[in-house]
Amino acid sequence: MAVASVSWAQKLNARALVLPGLAVLCFGAALLVPDMRLRLMAIAAGTTFAALTLLLRAHDVLTVWRRGRVDVRMAKVTADDDTPCFATDRLGQIGYQNPAAERRFGRRSGSTLVAALSDHFANPGSVLYRLQGKAAMQGAAREDVVTRHGHTRLSVHKVDADSFLWRLEEFVAPPGNSRSGEGLSLPMLVANRAGVVLFANEAARQIVGVRPRTLDKLFLSQHPRNGEEVTIAGADGPVRAMLIEVAGAGERREIYLTPVTDAAPRVTTDFETLPVALIRFSTDGRLVAANRAAREQVMLEAGERVMLSDLFEGPGRPVTDWLADIASERIPAGAEVLRLRRAEEDVYLQVTLRRVVDRGRPDVMAVVIDATAMKTLETQFNQSQKMQAVGQLAGGIAHDFNNLLTAISGHCDLLLLRHDPGDPEFADLVQIHQNANRAASLVGQLLAFSRKQTLKPERLELQEVLSDLTHLLNRLVGERVSLSLVHGMDLGAVRADKRQLEQVVMNLVVNARDAMPSGGVIRIETERLRLEHDMCRDRAAVPPGDYAAIRVIDAGVGIPAERLDKIFEPFFTTKRVGEGTGLGLSTAYGIVKQSGGFIFVDSVVGEGSVFHIYLPIHDDPPEAVPVAPKPAVLRQGGGVVLLVEDEAPVRAFASRALRLRGYTVLEAENAEAALAILEDEALEVDVFVTDVVMPGMDGPTWVRIALEKRPGARVIFVSGYAEESFPESQTRIANSVFLPKPFSLNDLTTTVQAQLS
Repeated sequence: MAVASVSWAQKLNARALVLPGLAVLCFGAALLVPDMRLRLMAIAAGTTFAALTLLLRAHDVLTVWRRGRVDVRMAKVTADDDTPCFATDRLGQIGYQNPAAERRFGRRSGSTLVAALSDHFANPGSVLYRLQGKAAMQGAAREDVVTRHGHTRLSVHKVDADSFLWRLEEFVAPPGNSRSGEGLSLPMLVANRAGVVLFANEAARQIVGVRPRTLDKLFLSQHPRNGEEVTIAGADGPVRAMLIEVAGAGERREIYLTPVTDAAPRVTTDFETLPVALIRFSTDGRLVAANRAAREQVMLEAGERVMLSDLFEGPGRPVTDWLADIASERIPAGAEVLRLRRAEEDVYLQVTLRRVVDRGRPDVMAVVIDATAMKTLETQFNQSQKMQAVGQLAGGIAHDFNNLLTAISGHCDLLLLRHDPGDPEFADLVQIHQNANRAASLVGQLLAFSRKQTLKPERLELQEVLSDLTHLLNRLVGERVSLSLVHGMDLGAVRADKRQLEQVVMNLVVNARDAMPSGGVIRIETERLRLEHDMCRDRAAVPPGDYAAIRVIDAGVGIPAERLDKIFEPFFTTKRVGEGTGLGLSTAYGIVKQSGGFIFVDSVVGEGSVFHIYLPIHDDPPEAVPVAPKPAVLRQGGGVVLLVEDEAPVRAFASRALRLRGYTVLEAENAEAALAILEDEALEVDVFVTDVVMPGMDGPTWVRIALEKRPGARVIFVSGYAEESFPESQTRIANSVFLPKPFSLNDLTTTVQAQLS
């Protein structure tokens, strides 16, 4: 106890020796300085330093007294304990150690516990710091550490804010127990979860040359795994060994290293003759082995050694990165469809990678399956989805543009009513009107591609349609190109919109003319075909049945193969700027598909192109042609019109146009507002003019509700989409007609007048 007290007394703060010296200097200066003010200041400073000296002395004496009391208490508790015990302050300095600690570690008073245990186990500093921090928070902590003779249980208890009691209970392994590690000839390490080496036996130290500190410095491989071959950074160079890991006490990792020898060849006869294509790669992507089926699949010679990246194109990133992720188990085993580099044509293989370990050496096994057909189907499906998405986009754009064009052309009509042909502004208004009509034609082409155009199908004889069109086509092709028309026998009738079908043929003929700048012959052939089975080509399947085929054949420059799958897309054109909009073929595609037909193209660069159109034949007897009503004579109207339109510019034009014709117009911006107006039972409404697509309730829905109480009201549906693009249950309402956008002033007023007639 006396020794411990002396130890604490020797720790008096060094500042306690400096402060008295400063006080003496200040008092000496007060005697020598003649200036009274400076003398008083020196006396005050000296007094302050003297007072600080007394306070520090008192504090140190109190600290020594408190430490002495702690040591006395520790001596009473641990003096007779056979287990080594230490009392330390918060800096780890030893103040007291019991007799068992002195016998085991020698007298350590005044030194640190880290120094006392530095030869007892590896890296004691981090272990003691972690335990003391835990004890400071929870009052006590305990941990087992491995030593060369067994393991030690370290216990620490918090005595007060600055004092801790340590107890070291050693468990020595009995003779012959290999788990202690020191008596093993096999290299053995103990590490914690962070990879810090806590213990290395003599065999391990001989290999490395020094005591290893961390696993990442010991192993050359990045992530050594249990049961795998590893390379050790030995003192005399790299050493190969098999890593065997056993869970130890206190979340420790016991690692044993067994020597390895070169294994026998790993490719067996069974591997070679398996009917499944198997390729083995090392973790860096080098080909190790490939069986016969795989060599045939990927065009390999026997014994050829290549890299994975030499065989396959990556799935959007380097294939070696994918293999490395599988080898390190960052991602689970999986499959990718890769393109074979060695094939002249596109050959796709489904490659499944899985990590395997054989005789301690990790590799990656690849299972290879031909996926060319699957990839082709996937490409076709993606193309079909793309065309559908482009069609939806085109239809949506066309719908919005139709609203804008209705407002532009409609207000232009209103202005034209107020100007005579002799007015200076009349010609400008006519130009605006004509350009609005041209824009409406472009929008119509977009609607044709998206198959939302308003068609008026009728029974048509192809021979008659094409014969009537010949005169116009001859004018279109010019003088250097001639037109040849050859009809097949007994074509039969088709059902289509005559004007739109003529537009399709004209687009194809104009494209054929442009493909032959030096002139030539464009042949139009027709033929009746009967398909007994599905005819699959490109991205479509033509079902069995009777078809009327139209072929437009030219001997022009042809279309490159890489462009064939894009020619029906909107705005795709091979012509120079200003020579075309890229909507001709997309329009033809949409019209043919909306008519229930199919369109294909065959082309060879330098030889020409053939466009095939297949339209279903309708052999049903022709329907009776209804007698067309006499055209209505425009006159001043009389009646009440409920106009429901969510687009404010369109609603403004339509209401003004109807009021100019003498109608009383009630306006509503949506279906809910229209139904609110109709709640007034005294209000009489003759005609509902309503948009079909609106936010909230759509046009047909609110009209049905309104007709329950007003069954005599007439209905006019207006929309930027085609009438056929809406469900029949919505559009087939009694006393209703359809008016497509964009409509003119006369179109609107004539339709309303016809409904009231």
